[in-house]
Amino acid sequence: MSKKVVCFGEMLWDCFPDKEIPGGAPMNVALHLKQLGLDVRMVSRLGKDEYGKKYLDFIQSYDFDISLIQIDEEHATGTVTVHDEDPENIRYTIVSPVAWDFIALNEANKEAVSGADAFIFGSLAIRNNRSWETLYQLIHQPTLKVFDINLRAPFFDFEKIEIMLGFTDILKINEDELEIVADYFGIAPDVNACCKLLTTHFPIKMVCITLGSKGAMIYRDGNIFQHPGYKVTVADTVGSGDAFLAGFTKSYLQWKTPDQTLQFACAMGAFVATKNGGTPKYSESEVWRVGGFQ
Repeated sequence: MSKKVVCFGEMLWDCFPDKEIPGGAPMNVALHLKQLGLDVRMVSRLGKDEYGKKYLDFIQSYDFDISLIQIDEEHATGTVTVHDEDPENIRYTIVSPVAWDFIALNEANKEAVSGADAFIFGSLAIRNNRSWETLYQLIHQPTLKVFDINLRAPFFDFEKIEIMLGFTDILKINEDELEIVADYFGIAPDVNACCKLLTTHFPIKMVCITLGSKGAMIYRDGNIFQHPGYKVTVADTVGSGDAFLAGFTKSYLQWKTPDQTLQFACAMGAFVATKNGGTPKYSESEVWRVGGFQ
């Protein structure tokens, strides 16, 4: 039986100078999990507009369950201007407010989260109090909670982030975000020191630190596991971290070891970096070929 995962947060269009691509970190994660064979649903909100209709058409092409995606009569579907002059360092201008700022709590999304094997969420979608209040209720549901911290200036609030950390089982964070978190807590931006603090003061069982082209590491029970990543020709890095998290989540839910989990998660991130856009269609065997496995 497939593992059940619910993702929460933004659905938006990444608007490049020459194209528009459906995106949003939690939605990207959800589409990758779907392609990896998991039973996944998304709690989010789209506008009742052309962008919203096109987004629903897009995700339904993956045979994705849209039952928890809300339609907003008043607010527009989210958009982001992508600055991709440097493909290794993509920057974003995120429009506000939009439909995903107003995700409503209901019995359907509460039941979905409480019945899931994992609940994945980030910090961007809580910039508005309506979506924050909904997420606050959902993180009380009894399931594994994976927090992709995903700090996007100026849209993060450490008072809310501390509350979210208080419900987190697994934290995913990148190098730059680790420095921001370390600065907030007044400690050196050292992996060991920061992870020790996080796992001591919060119920976090595992911290996963992504290192871009240098791979990733896992901190668990005072031990560090590391993978150097895979060398690939980069088309763009949009969605690579989201693909990594999907690979990580699948492997974790399959009780893989930290080394095995990193191996597959890094292969996922590297594979997506070789493609344009954050959610290419693929088979799992294509991902494994990145690491030289057939």
